[in-house]
Amino acid sequence: MAEPVNLGGPVRPSRGTGLGASRSAIGQTLRTTQRIMKTCQIALYPGDGIGGEVLAAAVRILEHVESLSGKFHLETTMLPWGSDFYFEHGEVVPEDYLDQLRQFDAIFLGAIGDPERLPDSQTVAHLIQIRQQFNQYVCLRPVKLHPGVRSPLLNPGEIDLVVVRENSEGEYIRCGGWVKRGQPEELAVQSAIHTRSGVERILRFGFELARKRRNQLTMITKSNALVYGMVLWDDIFNEICGDYPDIDSRRQHADAAAMDFVRRPADYDVVVASNLFGDLLTDVAGVITGGLGLAASCNINPERDFPSMFEPVHGSAPDIAGKGIANPAAAILSGAMMLEWLGFDHAAELVRNGVVRALEAGETTPDLGGSLTTETMTDHILQHID
Repeated sequence: MAEPVNLGGPVRPSRGTGLGASRSAIGQTLRTTQRIMKTCQIALYPGDGIGGEVLAAAVRILEHVESLSGKFHLETTMLPWGSDFYFEHGEVVPEDYLDQLRQFDAIFLGAIGDPERLPDSQTVAHLIQIRQQFNQYVCLRPVKLHPGVRSPLLNPGEIDLVVVRENSEGEYIRCGGWVKRGQPEELAVQSAIHTRSGVERILRFGFELARKRRNQLTMITKSNALVYGMVLWDDIFNEICGDYPDIDSRRQHADAAAMDFVRRPADYDVVVASNLFGDLLTDVAGVITGGLGLAASCNINPERDFPSMFEPVHGSAPDIAGKGIANPAAAILSGAMMLEWLGFDHAAELVRNGVVRALEAGETTPDLGGSLTTETMTDHILQHID
């Protein structure tokens, strides 16, 4: 069965009642057979392309495990933001979008991007702002080759790793600018920002996660060429690895890691990387374990001062949007990560096991060689949840 990524912890004060309900009194507490019914507010953000399709599938699964559990309620609020919102209001999101999102316990995102109508730099910018403004500095992307899923690798071995991506600074900070834009002498500067506190906290998070898994950690840099920011990563790694003598830890350059993700992915357990390197490596990892249709992720604020965000890795896939064939597994597995983060571990396990059983039975969409639609694959997953 699929392994959890250990996201559990205290739940923020609950609000609202019932998955799918529109609104309810804040702070209401439900009691059933002398047990406290926990209620959490969830922002549903379908976004663009297949985002709405896979998010709807995931919500069906969440509704099902909620009814089976009887221990929690998820109240959802739909946020109609994205490219359609832009053409109606002139902005991808409303001006107060951060204030609106701040009120929720978690954000469940479908996908962002509509390149035929808007440049990605415009549609994705606010997504990065959510991660940075809500201090979601940990992006977790579990990577596992499930039974029944064919890898493009000849001898993949047992692939089961987690990429811990620094999510709040690094290469995706908007630091730079243009000179003489559009002219022959045009110059663009894009700077990466790495701070001691940012690097240390993501490394310590990775070390603690490794202790809950197989006690192995690999830190990815490119310090032989990027001799300031990446050397800072090396220095901090060398300073703190002694605090974790039980962890088999090592450093590796990003290009070598990209090769080894293909040559011997089974050698990895926990991988910690900067924003850009983590992003690139997880696309490689997704492909070697069956494709991005299975790739789940979350962006978390470990201190729980802000809501965390859960989303499939695959993006909006405009080439198949509206065809009803998008693989819902990545969104459903992201929903399982959200359940675990909220403290509903058993429900999360039910969801993961349902997905794994469907995959093992070959009940899949065309991207995995099957013939099911998004809806019928979701039906099969539901049948495997008990």
